[in-house]
Amino acid sequence: MSEAHRQVAERLFGAIMAGNVDAVRGIYAPDAVIWHNSDGVEQSVDDNLRVLRWVVRHIGNLRYEAVRCHPTENGFVQQHVLRGTAPNGQTLEIPACLVCTVRDGRITRLDEYLDSAHLAPLLASASA
Repeated sequence: MSEAHRQVAERLFGAIMAGNVDAVRGIYAPDAVIWHNSDGVEQSVDDNLRVLRWVVRHIGNLRYEAVRCHPTENGFVQQHVLRGTAPNGQTLEIPACLVCTVRDGRITRLDEYLDSAHLAPLLASASA
């Protein structure tokens, strides 16, 4: 099962880097919940995909580096650094950790942990 969970992670991040938000929808279960420690809000799939659409359209050279993916019995944990260029030209470097639950090959829950201080260049761009 662990290899199947690793493949879900690879499909998810590959789709995001390719800007394929429709593929991300197919990786999430229809009733998946996405939570971020930075705001404590649980998002629906549709809410999360709206954010992802903005991200893939506005962050240049979007990529995940220093990736460490660890399959678990129920899904996977991935640590990475999201890098790219914010719309205002500032460099982004956002270390993050995601804990995902996978059922039947689809993500049912994604908990994202990051230091919100690293979001400053992105938030400055979004409010400009």
